[in-house]
Amino acid sequence: MKLLLTSAGISNTSIQDALVDLMGKPIAEASALFVPTAIYALPNGADIASRVIRGSIGDPFCDMGWKSFGVLELTALPSIRKEHWIPLLQETDVLLVGGGDCQYLTYWMKHSGLADLLPSLLQKTVYAGLSAGSMVMTRFGTTYGGHTLPADSDKSLALVDIAIHPHLDHEWFPQNSFANLEKLAATLPVPSYAIDDQTAIKVIDGTIEVVSEGNWKLFTP
Repeated sequence: MKLLLTSAGISNTSIQDALVDLMGKPIAEASALFVPTAIYALPNGADIASRVIRGSIGDPFCDMGWKSFGVLELTALPSIRKEHWIPLLQETDVLLVGGGDCQYLTYWMKHSGLADLLPSLLQKTVYAGLSAGSMVMTRFGTTYGGHTLPADSDKSLALVDIAIHPHLDHEWFPQNSFANLEKLAATLPVPSYAIDDQTAIKVIDGTIEVVSEGNWKLFTP
């Protein structure tokens, strides 16, 4: 399993180099699929999704000069024949999973069938997450309540036995202060990584490496 779990995307050279290393090829020779689903549970989610795709908001993620690029919308997959999308997914070099609402993303990863495919898919394909797209793979996820799912719906897939707290000390997220995240980490039974937008967590078959040009902190239970 090859994961690059970022706070804000491919925000610096070190994180980009880590992605290239995981793929084993340059970005210009790689194919990518973007999953925008989690964004739709946010206010103005459709507009945000389009801006992420165009690269007009945030750090580079979709707009990096991929050899080929497509969009995989999880909410549509249950009504589409599997032979129309699974082969494309299996041939893709990197799955880019955007941020938003973890609970909503987890629900649709499971309901679409993607969650069942991930363990085998990620033996070859790289998973690159952004914010909630990163958190969904761990033991800790959050919800913004911008959906009508049952309150007890799972908030993450728990494929990696850690927690990630992105956007450390970001001005847009005052609740993500170091002090607040330290208190939150103390309530969790797994190691917690508080990471800022210049930091990512690289995971290869359970081996974890922090890639950073910024600030981060590991809290152990």
